[in-house]
Amino acid sequence: MLDKPRPSLAGFFEGTNPTPPVHLGTRYDRSGNFLFEPGNTVVSHLVSGSPSEAVVIEVRERMRTMPDADRLAFTPISSLHITLFQGIIEYRRRLPYWPQDVPLDTSIDAMTRLYLERLKGFEDQGAFKVKVIDVVPTGLTVAGASDDDRAIMSAWRDALSVPFGYRHPDHETYVFHITFAYQIRRLADDRAAAWQELFADCLSLFEREAPVIEIRPPAFCSFRDMNHFEELLVLG
Repeated sequence: MLDKPRPSLAGFFEGTNPTPPVHLGTRYDRSGNFLFEPGNTVVSHLVSGSPSEAVVIEVRERMRTMPDADRLAFTPISSLHITLFQGIIEYRRRLPYWPQDVPLDTSIDAMTRLYLERLKGFEDQGAFKVKVIDVVPTGLTVAGASDDDRAIMSAWRDALSVPFGYRHPDHETYVFHITFAYQIRRLADDRAAAWQELFADCLSLFEREAPVIEIRPPAFCSFRDMNHFEELLVLG
């Protein structure tokens, strides 16, 4: 039996990360209810009804049936997506997460209207495919399915930084993911082996049945909380 989580899971367990989850109290509460946190973003939603979506949903359901899954606040299946470029958000009104040429107190709705104008005529950077490379308590870690796909995703991020007017500090190293849930409480250390066994099984399932995750073209979206991302302008 494993007595401690592997490195990519260390941040989710009490013994290796006793600090409170960063978004608890602003994005969601201790009951798992999502709170008002408006913003905008560029995402690729999963293709509804696709075979790969079915595998993603199955893995999500396996996580939900774990006996300590009540330590996680799950988002709806309809919200599943890959964030390609992070827009602005209510509780991150500071540089370099906001364009320098726009006042920090500008309303979220006004920012969304501004970006819709700036994104008119945005040049499509090309289609790309993604694959799952890890499974963690909050969802799936994904990456471009090939070197070419990874280069295209990087090109998207570079191109989008122009109309958005900033680059986050992790612009070059951003870890793409599909969020299933947010942690309410860290997982107990003695549960590491059970979770790791589940994740290993899930990775094998993806390799067998969904080596590529089917996604929709990138779209500029607005949101009020983490439950729904409204596509306003398809960019791909």
